Order: sequence, then structure tokens, then C-alpha cells
Amino acid sequence: MQIKTFKGSDTQAALARVKAELGDDAIILNTKSVRAAGGMTCEITAAIDPRASAPGVRNGNGNGGGNGSKPTQRDPGGFMPMHDTNPADWNCEWRQIKDHLMALVKPQMNMDDLAPRQRVALKYLEREEVDTQVMLKVFLDLKADPERPILPVLESVAPCYGFGSKKWLQKIHVFAGPHGAGKTSCLVRLALREKQLKPKQRICVVASDEGQGKGRLVLRHYADLSGLAFREACNEEEMEALLKEAHKFDMILIDLPGLSGKATLAERLEDLGLSDCRDMAAHLVLAPYFSASQYAEIARRYCCPQLQSLIWTKLDEACTFGALLNMARLTELPVSALSYGPGLKNTITPAVGEMLWRLIFKHTLPGAQAERN
Repeated sequence: MQIKTFKGSDTQAALARVKAELGDDAIILNTKSVRAAGGMTCEITAAIDPRASAPGVRNGNGNGGGNGSKPTQRDPGGFMPMHDTNPADWNCEWRQIKDHLMALVKPQMNMDDLAPRQRVALKYLEREEVDTQVMLKVFLDLKADPERPILPVLESVAPCYGFGSKKWLQKIHVFAGPHGAGKTSCLVRLALREKQLKPKQRICVVASDEGQGKGRLVLRHYADLSGLAFREACNEEEMEALLKEAHKFDMILIDLPGLSGKATLAERLEDLGLSDCRDMAAHLVLAPYFSASQYAEIARRYCCPQLQSLIWTKLDEACTFGALLNMARLTELPVSALSYGPGLKNTITPAVGEMLWRLIFKHTLPGAQAERN
């Protein structure tokens, strides 16, 4: 696949360059505004599969109508009809359609229709790399009421339900996410925090890494140091044994390794026998510096009925925090915890709305807020 970034004075100019070089079959991966020396410019990342325009390559099997095969028909916009695609292909096509629509709608967002303070807040969110769909929702809600503050609007996009609150009464909590997002550290931090708050609470940390990686050793080490129970459950049989002794514990925290290949979280939970576990909540652990296309792929592979919240880690390593809003929109999940700093103690906190907005608008880390209070 050929991927290239195009810039233009506005969205239409950038799209014209995409079409001129890559043609109508180009896939829009990301659209954002970028501050340059001459002011704001539009930057579009687009891709095209060279095979799509190759002679004789017309469908997913590489058949071009020879040998009795029927060529796949495309509509004039270059999109595959839904009945010729599987669900994953259709989701990809639908994201492309929405990207195109948002690219066309954004120039119609007249900031002069907003009150001055609303306009300032919206322009700040744009600098934080908040995506067009979030911007459009916020714009329309603010335009309908010139007196309305922006925070209630944002709360509807990214609600916060702090880990440990009445929202999370499940006994089993699964920590999932891409490789390198900080799942193991996040699990250890939450386990230590819960143990500190309730010293008599019986907490079990579980390694579910078939590769026997470093995370397993970290979990065992801190379990031994902190009086936590430790188990390994890498397959359905071991997980079944763990569930049989679940009555011994008040809380079970499972460290799930990053997904490999094209696997999804739903498939992994099914392999472990956790798909029908009612006393379980899965949490998606993320760092705030992935690209928009990476977040879209993460959402596609991890979203499932069992996934119930987002946990953000490595906040001290990020320069912007628009991703917190973007991913909340993509997944429609609340934020349950925020993690920051290099240490393991006192570096994670249940998420609350005020904390999230201070992080986005003032770049104030939760730890600094706690010290100030």
C-alpha cells in the first residue's frame, strides 16, 4: 500500500492534490489542521493499493472476470457494494465515507457563529489535534446555545467513571491494549493503590501471557513484595481453574498481552472462556501518542461488549491530549483511570471530569493537581 501526506491551504485544496496524484480510489486515513509559518493549513494522509488499478485485478480473489468469474462492480465513488464485502471491509469503507463527509463539512463550520469564549475553546481543541467529528459535534451544540459552556458538551463525548467507584463492582478486571501501552504497569499500580486503600482486601494478579514474557515476571515480583496473590492463566483450562477459586478473592486483575496478527479482543476472551463471564469488565489501556489511523485500528480490534472503559497511561510523555476525546468518540467508552509518572506508587488515579479537562486545556497532570489540592 502506498501512503502519502498532502497539504493545502484548505480541505478542498488538499483533497484536490490527493485526487490528482492517487485518483478516485484513494483512501483518506487522516485529516487535520496544521499550524505553519503562513497560518493554518490542511494536512491529509491518504493511501492507495497499487493493485487496485492493475489490469485484471477487480475483486478480493484477484480475478478480473476471466475463467468464468464475475468482475466486482464498484460505484462511481470507488466504494465496494456492501454485499460484496465482509463486515471488517464494510467498517473500513464506512470510515472512509465519514472521513470524506467530515472533510466537506468542516469548511462550513463558521466560527463567527459562536460566542468569543466558545470560539477560543474550539480553536484550542483544534490545536490539541481533536478530530473533525468531535469538533463538529461540539460546534453544533455550542451554536445552538451561545451561552452554553464547552465542558458539559465535552462531558457527553468523554464521560468519566473513576475506577473503584460504584460503576465498577465486578470482581474480575481484564487489562487489554496494544503492545507497549503500559498494561502491566497500570495493573500493578491499581493493585497497589487498592491494597493501600483497603489493606485487608484480597487481590489476585493474573498473568495471561502464553509467551512467558517480561510482564509475568514483573507481576510475580510485585505480588511477592506486596502481599498479592499471583496466578497464571494462559488458556481456557487454566482460566477455568482460576474462576473456580475466585471466591477466595475480592478482586482479580488479569494482564492480557497485546493481540497478535489479526486477532480481536472478543476472540481472545472467547479462547480464555471469559466471553460469558458476567462478573467481569475489560479495560482498554492506551498511551496518548498513537496516530489517528492506529487508534482507528485499535478500536476496530478491541471494541466488544465486554470492553467497558478506557485507561490512559504515560500521560507525562505526551505533548497533546486530543486523543483522549478522539478515542472516547471512536469507542463510546468512559474513562476510568489516568496514569502518569515513572514510579509505581501514587502514579495512577481514578478519572474525574475536572481532572480530564485540566489535562486537556492546561496540560496539568493529575499528580500535580493532587499536590496543589
